[in-house]
Amino acid sequence: MTATDPTCAHAMLDDPRSTRSYLGADHRRNERRTWIVTVICILTLIAQVAGGLVFRSMALTASGLHMAAHVAALATAAAAYALARRHAASPRFAFGTGKIGYLAGFANAMVLGVTAILIAVESIQRLFKPETVDYASALPLAAAGLVVTLLCVWLLKPTEHGRHDLNISAAHLHLSADAMVGVLAVGGLLAGQRLGWTWADPVAGLAGAALVAQFAVRLIRRAAATLLDMNPSPELTAEVRARLEAEGEQVVDLHLWTLGPGCHAAVAIVRAAHPQPPQAYHARLQGLAGLSHVTVEVQGDAAAQSV
Repeated sequence: MTATDPTCAHAMLDDPRSTRSYLGADHRRNERRTWIVTVICILTLIAQVAGGLVFRSMALTASGLHMAAHVAALATAAAAYALARRHAASPRFAFGTGKIGYLAGFANAMVLGVTAILIAVESIQRLFKPETVDYASALPLAAAGLVVTLLCVWLLKPTEHGRHDLNISAAHLHLSADAMVGVLAVGGLLAGQRLGWTWADPVAGLAGAALVAQFAVRLIRRAAATLLDMNPSPELTAEVRARLEAEGEQVVDLHLWTLGPGCHAAVAIVRAAHPQPPQAYHARLQGLAGLSHVTVEVQGDAAAQSV
């Protein structure tokens, strides 16, 4: 095992047994921030949904429903951090618990997609069967919800080390989408109040649904790529191959996949006329950012011909 990326390898919590947990560099900090924002979003959700029902605003209700999805997503993300930390040293996880966050991100993306559908259906119904909206009461609540969302977006902004952490990135993306929906909600309410465009409120809901769906698709693609062990970096793969073949060797098989935020594993079979010990090939890969676990099999020409 070659731990070459300090961003990943030295962020294994405080337990020396968790050397293969492959958790992100800001795991504990991200967990705390996620719980804090979850509580804030729960309070905002209650206010928005109640206001939307009382004032008959679809845009406000849509913002509230979207916030409900965020509450579920944030709670799932926080639970994933806690679960990964709790089982970091468990031998049941052959390559650590770094992928738990990606599993949570995939689940959250699916919930986000369902939310987009629900918002779109309700908005279409309101478009053809408009209801009277109490603009004067709905606008301040929508604006307040937008301010709270922007605060949460700022609180969950990924750090430089945390940019590889899909769990925190997904939570941040959820809230960023909600901020955009909030802007649309305020715009729809203003158009209805100032210009008399009663259709603007449900149209704002439809636009918000489209944004939510777009973010959901992006999250599904990112999470699925890691869960299915797709090659996360052709550039890193090419660099690994180049270093292993630096003295005329031939890499006959090479696999690279993600173990956790910013942590990748590589398995390679190297064929050489004059093979060196595996440790020599490990040494060639020292210093590669993001490469945290390496397995190298070395074959001589005679051995290769017999395989």
